[in-house]
Amino acid sequence: MSEPRKILVTSALPYANGPVHLGHMLEYIQTDMWVRFQKHRGNQCIYVCADDAHGSAIMLRAEKEGITPEQLIDNVKAEHSADFADFLVDFDNFHSTHSDENRELSSMIYTRLRDAGHIATRSVTQYFDPEKKMFLADRFIKGTCPKCAAEDQYGDNCEKCGATYAPTDLKNPKSAISGTTPVLKDSKHFFFDLPAFDAMLKSWTRSGTLQDAVANKIAEWLDSGLQQWDISRDAPYFGFEIPDEPGKYFYVWLDAPIGYMASFKNLCARRPDLDFDAYWGKGATTELYHFIGKDIVNFHALFWPAMLEGAGLRTPTGINVHGYLTVNGQKMSKSRGTFIKARTYLHHLPPEYLRYYYASKLGRGVDDLDLNLEDFVQKVNSDLIGKVVNIASRCAGFIHKGNAGVMGEANAAPELTDAFLAAAPSIADAYEARDFARAMRETMALADRANAYIAEKAPWALAKQEGKQDEVQAVCSLGINLFRQLVIFLKPVLPNLAADAEKFLNVEPLTWEDHKTLLANHQLNPFSALMTRIDPLKVEAMAAASKEDLTATDTTASSAPAGNGELAKDPLSAEIDFDAFAAVDLRVALILKAEHVEGADKLLRLTLDIGDEQRNVFSGIKSAYPNPSELEGRLTMMIANLKPRKMRFGISEGMVMAAGPGGEEIYLLSPDSGAKPGQRIK
Repeated sequence: MSEPRKILVTSALPYANGPVHLGHMLEYIQTDMWVRFQKHRGNQCIYVCADDAHGSAIMLRAEKEGITPEQLIDNVKAEHSADFADFLVDFDNFHSTHSDENRELSSMIYTRLRDAGHIATRSVTQYFDPEKKMFLADRFIKGTCPKCAAEDQYGDNCEKCGATYAPTDLKNPKSAISGTTPVLKDSKHFFFDLPAFDAMLKSWTRSGTLQDAVANKIAEWLDSGLQQWDISRDAPYFGFEIPDEPGKYFYVWLDAPIGYMASFKNLCARRPDLDFDAYWGKGATTELYHFIGKDIVNFHALFWPAMLEGAGLRTPTGINVHGYLTVNGQKMSKSRGTFIKARTYLHHLPPEYLRYYYASKLGRGVDDLDLNLEDFVQKVNSDLIGKVVNIASRCAGFIHKGNAGVMGEANAAPELTDAFLAAAPSIADAYEARDFARAMRETMALADRANAYIAEKAPWALAKQEGKQDEVQAVCSLGINLFRQLVIFLKPVLPNLAADAEKFLNVEPLTWEDHKTLLANHQLNPFSALMTRIDPLKVEAMAAASKEDLTATDTTASSAPAGNGELAKDPLSAEIDFDAFAAVDLRVALILKAEHVEGADKLLRLTLDIGDEQRNVFSGIKSAYPNPSELEGRLTMMIANLKPRKMRFGISEGMVMAAGPGGEEIYLLSPDSGAKPGQRIK
């Protein structure tokens, strides 16, 4: 038998600013099922996580509630821990990024990067709140939209007309924190030299560490050119101060992934069998996997491996990316009662029903997963109660009544038990590949065969016939053995069902290897119902309670990324109808020329080719592209039918599209190679 694998697994860190919802739970349940499968197979698999406990949002919420940030994150950690435990997410350690271990490791990694020449500094101009004495992120600035004149709009986009703009374009800007008028101010910022790792990242991201679709997306970013990454924020800020730089703090996304290491190090202090360096040291032969949502791929597939490489540490074995959660085919909605917090679900339904439903729909790709509540009820009732549990409930009574609970002949239908045995490697391969949906399909196909066998033999009819008692016992004993096999295959998904089944079967905790054996002449314990059907009224009550929850306290983001990334911190704008979207003419544009604009702090002048004509566009992306000539020859995307806007520097004839929070973190969007200037984007 081969040596057990040594595996370290993490999930993305939940932000310590509010409760987790079913979108978040998708990731933690997915990870937990994979970890349980590895342990089920006899591997040493360690699962760690932590609360992401730093940033301005936490500092400001704590101030609003009249408590310290430390008190806030302690309260939220207790809530998160309870929700995870009740959803049967079994961390080996759940820590916090606001920890001594994380402070030590963040300082160590930064110092190594700095000493190796991978840290640069330069001045950045930002809005500053003179009353709160703090620099303002774009989302903490509000004012009048420069396009439609709507009031009370954010510093980077208008929720009414959908326009995007630089904070300096906002009319009558006000601090969303204090209400005062902000002023522009320069500050020294620290940057990680990500472009220095371009070659390493191109190799690493194509080495099998990512799903193909994710690797292809990363390749687009790499081909468009990497930018230095701003890793600092100014005081006041809740986080870790940068070594030797008073008043300068690590940006939350620098120390957040280091939180994986910190949580593991915290565990190592209590587990003498674990060696920190064996999992994080350069050249480590152990396995390291991160499970994340697709909204934070850039941090985990670009910044994180480059930081580790630059600091002389190991890089991940694999990054497993999943999609978002929708409910009833749409994004989670407060008004429809489909924005469901984890605790609200638990008040109404058992956790394993959702665990199974997620498993039945989770493939190995990055497609979004839809929680259709009607299908949820039907699938759980049909598969778990109607198929799996039904086998035990059909057979147990005959064994207890006819043979005092002692199972008889072990294998009344060898061809059927052989089919179960033959299916095990394929089911195991599906689990290993994180194709839980295939594992569930193949397991339920076996359940169908078992039920068909029992229906064909009809022990309830045989029991009424003279001289058929031995056959009844043989059929039902095989039924119990087949049920046991199904429980083994489902144990990573349904640990509570497995534990209850083990009590009924009167056996020690089942391992994957136990599928190779059968029980014979074995005493069972009395059978009691293992699961009950979902009452649709409970689902309706859960939806109603979700409306009540979010009417009473509207503190959770209205979007539902299944993780803790940019959507969680920068919620989606209000919905628009299709006609409003169709009115926007999006085109592929070729950047012919890019140049600085004299007298403008944030603007670049772009000359764009859109097929049959050229356009002059001013764009507030200078802070991210200090060498504008590097943009020349690149394809981008633009809004081509935006009314020309007269500016102090000339007329802007459209708008190019970019993503990011602003400042140094602006990323010009590009179409796939092969797109041509002037082509419509649809």
